[in-house]
Amino acid sequence: MVLISKKNLVEIYSYLFKEGVMVAKESKALPKHVELDVPNLHVIVALKSLKSRGYVKEQYNWGYYYWYLENDGIEFIRGYLHLPDDIVPATLKKPKTQPRAPGDRPRGDRPPRGDRPVDGEKKVGPGAGEFNPAFRGDGAGRPPRDFGRGRPGAGERGPRTGGYRPAGERPATGAPGAGAGAGRGGPRPAAQ
Repeated sequence: MVLISKKNLVEIYSYLFKEGVMVAKESKALPKHVELDVPNLHVIVALKSLKSRGYVKEQYNWGYYYWYLENDGIEFIRGYLHLPDDIVPATLKKPKTQPRAPGDRPRGDRPPRGDRPVDGEKKVGPGAGEFNPAFRGDGAGRPPRDFGRGRPGAGERGPRTGGYRPAGERPATGAPGAGAGAGRGGPRPAAQ
């Protein structure tokens, strides 16, 4: 059991309420937490206590604990620290954005590219909707009739084979004596 002074507990809860999240390294031997002036062990124990009561959600990954304040936890810490209802954690605050004109988009630090149309302009010139690729074959998605080894008819279906190979050619069976190149369309090696 670890006894945590009220001063340390108030500092932990204040930071957690202000940010809405807290991170701590798993090492319980660290003399101080990275963000606070309290021992790391006190931060881990205090937030595990809040987790057991359902006030924070805990995530552990690669030697670090991550805690996220839940709505019940906001109410608990607000009551513990005697804070008014209008103060909320940073995770619930909406970022303030400046209103923009309808066509005005943020462009970042990069200058606009010259080959891209600016808003509202139509693309003109080559490549403006003229994409029409040409493929070898008959246009129906089938390979051309002279596909393979430069011989006419090499792509036609052979009788009862179910595959593309020249008619009358034997398939490679891997049987002894079949020899190298059998079933691949090349001539059989001469016996020596």
